[in-house]
Amino acid sequence: MCLAIPGQVLSVRDGMAKVSINGVQTDAGLALSEDISVGDYVIVHAGFILEKLTPEEAKEDLDAIRSAIIPADEAGPEPS
Repeated sequence: MCLAIPGQVLSVRDGMAKVSINGVQTDAGLALSEDISVGDYVIVHAGFILEKLTPEEAKEDLDAIRSAIIPADEAGPEPS
């Protein structure tokens, strides 16, 4: 099973974005998305950004993922 995860864009350069997902930084391709900027919340799947999210959507999605797979006492930082 694959899971698309929300994250926040930290930087954009040469067709790639650095994305923070629950405090962990990863690189994601921009080939499947448009108009991605620093600070945007996005969905990342298989190394590519699929779409933008509002901050509220990102928080809701991360909360659902956390409650399903991560014990409450081990959860990372909340998106701002």
